[in-house]
Amino acid sequence: MRIRLISVGARAPQWVQEGYAEYARRMPRECRLELIEVPAEKGGDSRKLREGKRLLAKAGEGDLVVALDPGGTLWSTEQLARRLARWMQEGRNLSLLVGGAEGLSCDCLERASVHWSLSPLTFPHLLVRILVAEQLYRACSWLRGHPYHRA
Repeated sequence: MRIRLISVGARAPQWVQEGYAEYARRMPRECRLELIEVPAEKGGDSRKLREGKRLLAKAGEGDLVVALDPGGTLWSTEQLARRLARWMQEGRNLSLLVGGAEGLSCDCLERASVHWSLSPLTFPHLLVRILVAEQLYRACSWLRGHPYHRA
């Protein structure tokens, strides 16, 4: 399975790059995690729309698209792990979309088959990279019975 984390924003601070890289490196071979950065657009009424088009252009054609959306569904680690296992059995690749300062465009939300909320809290979109990578690693650990996840 290939997991694309497609995120608005480039030139992340070193600590973000290192945090993301640490968890991406730990992912099992059967769940490769790849970060794809889309530059943030300058302000204006169509900013979110332009970013959305760039995000969707990076998603794999047959991928299951998951929107990181504050209005989405909250999952426990076990629920995420079960979903991940099901998607792996289906042979699905994933494209996880992370919006910029204005959030995801309507096009992104409509294209997404799944809407995932990490929390009712609002996080900086660069920090979301680390959170998602860690949660995916934790879910994989749970599936393998690895002691990293001690619920």
